[in-house]
Amino acid sequence: MSDRSEESGQGSQSLQADVDRPVYTVEEWCVTEPELRLDRLPQSESVFALSNGHLGLRGNLDEGEPHGLPGSYLNSFYELRPLPYAEAGYGYPESGQTIINVTNGKLIRLLVDDEPFDVRYGRLHSHRRQLDMRAGTLTRTVEWTSPADKRVKITSVRMVSLKQRAIAAICYDVEAVGDPVRIVAQSELVANESLPDLGKDPRVAAALESPLVSEEHVANGTKVILVHRARESGLRMAAGMSHDIEGPNEMACESESSPDVGRLTVSTRLEPGQRLRIVKYLAYGWSSQRSRPALHDQVVAALAGARHTGWDGLVAQQRAYLDEFWRGADVEVDGDSEIQQAVRFGLFHILQAGARAERRMIPAKGLTGPGYDGHTFWDTETFVLPVLTYTHPRSAADALAWRHMTLPLARERAEQLGLAGAAFPWRTIRGQECSGYWPAGTAAFHINASIADAVVRYIDATEDERFEREVGLELLVCTARLWRRLGHHDLEGVFRIDGVTGPDEYTAIVDNNVYTNLMARRNLRAAAEVAMNHPDLAADLGVSTEETASWRDAASAMLIPYDERMGVHPQSSGFTNHSRWNFAATKAEHYPLLLNFPYFDLYRKQVVKQADLVLAMHLCGDAFTDEQKARNFDYYEGITVRDSSLSAQTQAVLAAEVGQLELAHDYLAETALLDLHDLAHNTRDGLHIASMAGSWSGLVAGFGGMRAGHGSLRFAPRLPSGMSRLAFRMRYRDRLLLVTIRTHAATYELLEGAEIELVHHGERFTLVDKPVEMDISPVPSRPRPSQPVGREPLPRRADPSVRTN
Repeated sequence: MSDRSEESGQGSQSLQADVDRPVYTVEEWCVTEPELRLDRLPQSESVFALSNGHLGLRGNLDEGEPHGLPGSYLNSFYELRPLPYAEAGYGYPESGQTIINVTNGKLIRLLVDDEPFDVRYGRLHSHRRQLDMRAGTLTRTVEWTSPADKRVKITSVRMVSLKQRAIAAICYDVEAVGDPVRIVAQSELVANESLPDLGKDPRVAAALESPLVSEEHVANGTKVILVHRARESGLRMAAGMSHDIEGPNEMACESESSPDVGRLTVSTRLEPGQRLRIVKYLAYGWSSQRSRPALHDQVVAALAGARHTGWDGLVAQQRAYLDEFWRGADVEVDGDSEIQQAVRFGLFHILQAGARAERRMIPAKGLTGPGYDGHTFWDTETFVLPVLTYTHPRSAADALAWRHMTLPLARERAEQLGLAGAAFPWRTIRGQECSGYWPAGTAAFHINASIADAVVRYIDATEDERFEREVGLELLVCTARLWRRLGHHDLEGVFRIDGVTGPDEYTAIVDNNVYTNLMARRNLRAAAEVAMNHPDLAADLGVSTEETASWRDAASAMLIPYDERMGVHPQSSGFTNHSRWNFAATKAEHYPLLLNFPYFDLYRKQVVKQADLVLAMHLCGDAFTDEQKARNFDYYEGITVRDSSLSAQTQAVLAAEVGQLELAHDYLAETALLDLHDLAHNTRDGLHIASMAGSWSGLVAGFGGMRAGHGSLRFAPRLPSGMSRLAFRMRYRDRLLLVTIRTHAATYELLEGAEIELVHHGERFTLVDKPVEMDISPVPSRPRPSQPVGREPLPRRADPSVRTN
């Protein structure tokens, strides 16, 4: 469907990066590009993006050109655009929201004896970029000789502060090599910069062409401030820059501003070995309510704070913040160095997406690119928040607090649809539904269950009673009310939820989607329980004893379809009666199917875009027996084509649970390396944050067998042959745990907090102040299930020195 077609395009035939040599070196704590690859520049701009959840800067070159896609983003700062419909319908959203490229403060242009520094001209002797995931910095080193034969060495270090929310900074050094040179550096702020082709819809292009209207520009000394508002949405933003400059005694500095450009120009002469250093401080802020002077002053104050801290202080703050994060989140993998790098890369970008979002959304691409228009989906609550809940719980709470802030809009949407409670949007930036595809935007109600599930998980993991009272209770009540109105008891007393779309986007508008019904059942029960825990607050929300009883009745009577003949759960009522897709006759170039076949054909066949019933077995595992899980997993492997980047991580987790450890390793590699290897060929549009979360899930929930709920933390660890050791840290109920898994045993350590009872392969034990080692029995051998022809995951080789792509 057009709603998520961007993430499609991967499959076993296309899951190979179009490179003859690796783009990045494989290192434990860094991602290094040892040479400039102009053909992979758009991918690297996403990979090297820096963010803190409020501000995001793509990894564009300092001089701005060449580029794949310029990008500077503020979380939830958007422009309105029309939504196209061939035929309109009741309840269809009239306008969409699209993240826009805000004022670019990354630019530092350089002239060497009047020749602009441009990697496409002159001689590029060396070019190296390195993302350091412990320091939180992007470092670039270049040696270049101009067409006039003047050689310079350039070093820049860029950061987006995790400590000072509004701040980014760049330390830019130029050194003369061999001969004296005249240097002119231009540090700029540029709004409404030109962008590449914005797509086929001229209305979208018109909405995003020069979307910022100038309201103020001022230059004073080494400081420049630009204030703009978005033309249609009316949102106001301010960007400012200030500088510390070190160099020869004879330097000239001047600043200027115009409506869309602010510039500081520094000129000097460098003798061989002399350096010019410019530390550029950037500050960004935006608001839908604050005045122009207020935003101006906010940015000025942020710049003053950053300059007081200084470059070295900002770097030290960044390292301290990340040291504390990694202390409670690090994952170590022995035996597969690419997975080791990828899981840390994923954790780093997940932290960047949510660390300082502070009651704003976590988009599907984070703030790394404009993919999906900058929208958030159910991906965040289902795939990203579990990682943050157990590694950086404050960020998970913030994301859910944002959902709570949008409840008035979700209530309005439910009322428009004739439902009770709240109907959260399928895709959005500020809380309004932005999907022009009604089977998703209207019928994919499982987004409600994802939010409720994330609330329950967070409360269980943190015992945060204040959150439960102020945020969780109302979210659970409003989502439960939707399910109670959406479903009904049939003549036999069974509770049905008909006419909905589940996670699988190749099957729409179905009755009793198993995933949806199981998640709704959990939602209803959790709402009743939390309402009982806080009767006064629940009464303020109008919750009565009769209403909670109706929730429990609906949950107890929930229909969970099962096909006795096939011995499996159908994805939805009647699904296993459909004819199977003719996979043997489907050519490799016809994947993804949604781009080559009509939806009516997909909807009436047994073909699965992404894990749906298998996802239900992960998140609601207690609803299935071990035998059912194994049979279901094998059955759905045969019809799942993974035309979605969301699928492989779930298949990895369940493959590990049912004992298919090598297959789990294959799927883990697919999700973990999606962006580092550009497997789906669309990393240029931004990173796949949910897929990155899958690297953590595949290791911790998959090979670690971690499950949590009702105050119980359980593990069922087993490793594939390609890994000799897996260790991970996680937080649970004010404890910090370290779990170390080897082939025949697992060791559990309590690094911080009070004693805790854990479960290892069904055996309970208490962890106090000494490590506890538990044996791991061999996994029973089972035949490996088959996938659709040509859709098998690439085999993961045990030798980590051999690349699988």
